[in-house]
Amino acid sequence: MRKFRRKCRVMRRAMHRELREHKSSFIVFSILRALVVVVMVLQIFNKNYENVFLCGLTLVLLLVPSFVQLELRVELPKTLEIIILLFIFAAEILGEIREFYIRIPLWDTMLHTMNGFLAAAIGFSLVDLLNRSKRYTFQLSPLFMAMVAFCFSMTIGVIWEFFEFGMDYFFNMDMQKDTIIHRINSVMLNPDGVNVPYTIDNIQGTTINGKDLGIDGYLDIGLIDTMKDMFVNFIGAVVFSCFGFLYVKSRGKNKIAEGLIPSVKTKDADFLTQEEAENEIAE
Repeated sequence: MRKFRRKCRVMRRAMHRELREHKSSFIVFSILRALVVVVMVLQIFNKNYENVFLCGLTLVLLLVPSFVQLELRVELPKTLEIIILLFIFAAEILGEIREFYIRIPLWDTMLHTMNGFLAAAIGFSLVDLLNRSKRYTFQLSPLFMAMVAFCFSMTIGVIWEFFEFGMDYFFNMDMQKDTIIHRINSVMLNPDGVNVPYTIDNIQGTTINGKDLGIDGYLDIGLIDTMKDMFVNFIGAVVFSCFGFLYVKSRGKNKIAEGLIPSVKTKDADFLTQEEAENEIAE
């Protein structure tokens, strides 16, 4: 047990050094962490313990970039690291607790676009790191790597939509937000029972079981929201795939792409050497 605690202490020291590697990303991390702590205290006073849990989760997620760099020996560019930190804060604190998903109509769209971008970054990085490994002799073309990044991002987007549907269907939530529409086309409503869509146009209101819902149209229960999310995820994936293609095509020359692509850490980049770790555990 003592050895485990010492190893945890070593890990904390290493992650602290990792966090301080890039001053700009460390400043962003510190500001966001302070804001999350303030929000958490306010939620405790309000006895909103679900939001307290979200704040705790956010504090853990903010450490993920440093943990990945330390454990997987991957160097995240400061630009990409800042984008990840801001994405976590925007999704959990601003989106969920401050209800920006409801208050700002395009907030969810913006985050799904960023999600497509980041997922493509992860997919591209996995292939790029493999492609540059000395253990393998094959070389993948820039176009193929960009296609893999795009497909990886779209797969993550689809899995997330599966998750949203599952939460709505099994737990009566509303992650797939409804959209008010004024026209529906349905084969099921065709009075002749044939495979021809029947159109109801200019819908002004909806009544269910004799109760007027008080809306000026008909509710689309999640389909439009899902397709919109997939489309903006597509845009984010395409944008990063283009950056990745340019990065591999002109390795070391495209500064914008270079600031978004992770790389392998060198031994000199270690923040806690093996000797330091052994001394820490032996104490």
